[in-house]
Amino acid sequence: MTIQYTADIQQLIEAVLTSPGDTDERLRRVVEARAAASGGRAIEADKQDPGLPAEVGKYVDKIAMHAYRVVDGDVESLHRAGFSEDAIFEITLCAALGAGIVRLERGQQAVKGERAGAS
Repeated sequence: MTIQYTADIQQLIEAVLTSPGDTDERLRRVVEARAAASGGRAIEADKQDPGLPAEVGKYVDKIAMHAYRVVDGDVESLHRAGFSEDAIFEITLCAALGAGIVRLERGQQAVKGERAGAS
């Protein structure tokens, strides 16, 4: 199923994923896709990245599934891996976006009476 977003939501998605920043657009898209995959969205081939640093993957997974469990140590591990405050903020935004958008998609499917993953 293809989800149609309002113009405001689409503008938000594009701003988070494509605006200039400390992280490149590819990383932001991979982070968003990974977080969304935690909620059941399939990851498109061009958004899979086996080179995603382990610290980033662990952080993204925690945000997507248990954001309330994120602690200072999680952020510090990204600092130790060489990420700046701005880069960590961007990664956090992209992970939260992916997790939130997939929940929106599931909600829209529920309203329409569709099952998750059904086309």
